[in-house]
Amino acid sequence: MKKIEHIGIAVKDLKTANITYSKLFNAPPYKLETVESEGVSTSFFQVGDTKIELLEATHSDSAIAKYIEKRGEGIHHIAYDVVDIHVERARLINEGFQAIGEIKNGADNKLVCFFHPKSSHGVLIELCQERS
Repeated sequence: MKKIEHIGIAVKDLKTANITYSKLFNAPPYKLETVESEGVSTSFFQVGDTKIELLEATHSDSAIAKYIEKRGEGIHHIAYDVVDIHVERARLINEGFQAIGEIKNGADNKLVCFFHPKSSHGVLIELCQERS
């Protein structure tokens, strides 16, 4: 793993959260994007070498909607930048981490995959690799 790529924060209202985080970072989000396959609208803020991703559900049965319903707004996942997502995914599965789904296209031009919080002490893990 190269670095923390971003921290994902689940929010109820992206527009309101963008105002709050724009004030916090003294800068607007550099990117807004909807990922239909995941049922989310996202915004990204650059903070040094790391990004903050805000996620709002676009429909009531998306993973983010279910997360907010169960736990409320807050940190949803930590994403790690990797050189080869296929190799890292296989390595983590071999180490006993429980994968959630397969590798897929995510926001911000990334390939992504996830690992269940039960296998990492309550933290949803995302691996990210820049799409070529």
